[in-house]
Amino acid sequence: MRLRTTEIVLIFFLLALAGCGRDKVEGAQAPPAMQVKVQTATLQRVGDYTDYIATLRGRHASVVKPEVEGQVTRIFAHPGQQVSPGDALLEIDPRKQEASVHSQQAGTRAQQAALEYAAQELQRKKNLFAAGVVSKQELDQAQTSYDSAKAQLDAMQADVRQQQVQLHYYTIKALEAGTVGDIPVRVGDRVTNATVLTTLDTGGDLEAYISVPSEKSGQVKVGMPIDLLDDNDKPMARTAATFVSPRVDPETQLLLLKANVPNADRRFRNEQVVHARVIFHEQERPTIPVTAISRLAGQTFAFIANNEGGKTVARQRAVKLGDVIGNDYVVLDGIQAGDKVIVSGVQMLADGVPVTPGS
Repeated sequence: MRLRTTEIVLIFFLLALAGCGRDKVEGAQAPPAMQVKVQTATLQRVGDYTDYIATLRGRHASVVKPEVEGQVTRIFAHPGQQVSPGDALLEIDPRKQEASVHSQQAGTRAQQAALEYAAQELQRKKNLFAAGVVSKQELDQAQTSYDSAKAQLDAMQADVRQQQVQLHYYTIKALEAGTVGDIPVRVGDRVTNATVLTTLDTGGDLEAYISVPSEKSGQVKVGMPIDLLDDNDKPMARTAATFVSPRVDPETQLLLLKANVPNADRRFRNEQVVHARVIFHEQERPTIPVTAISRLAGQTFAFIANNEGGKTVARQRAVKLGDVIGNDYVVLDGIQAGDKVIVSGVQMLADGVPVTPGS
């Protein structure tokens, strides 16, 4: 009886020990899933590009300069005013020109009287010549006097018309509808043909003027994409090169590119300076956040959340990276668009570890 009791106790001990071992094995086989953030890899346009400075200029903006010299006597418009074609902007003292026109008009009237007298004299000579009283020479002299007086009158009338046209230049008017810019001159200032009176911006599209180094001349072409960037280097608008200069500036060794800039929302201004990204070559590549990358022994890796047998596990992939765009890496190899990339806790992951995806 004592031996049998000992055997029974030993059997119970072995069964308990086996149960504890089984619990430990089951616990090792089913570790808790790790909470991670997952982001889908998306395609983004990337390529070979260089950033330059671009100046935006209005295709329908003009600099207003006078056609004549003199003192500014009146300023009709003010900066920022909307004007219509023919609206007066400024006036240059016209009194001297008006006096000149009046003087020439008086001379024209005197010449008109002289022409009328020459016409009467010619008619008398014709009548006398017909009656045989005067010679042919006297008739020819009368005809010459009349022709000369008429030619002088025509010339004087042409001068008057020219001076009257010149008089119109003393009132500077808007040729198109638009917005008046700054007016740097004041009443009393003396201006010349080179003086800038104001600017007139009619709105509409702008042109971007971009200068690239001459060594890039073989890579630029009409139609190549150009992005206009904001202060954070984010594209504000995309356009394309519409003009490539056939020659390099001999002094600066820069090549001029032009591109149309749509401006219906008036986001840009005439003479505004912006950053322009000239894209020489472009293709679509997947991008992933920088937080998704882990490094080991000089190699770069990322983890993909894979659904395997109803469970989600982390699978490690070696990746080849390109440039950094903002907070994302461009992936050259190892990741495809649509892959579920783990972007948190990657330093604590291992291949095959169960994970619970989140956002």
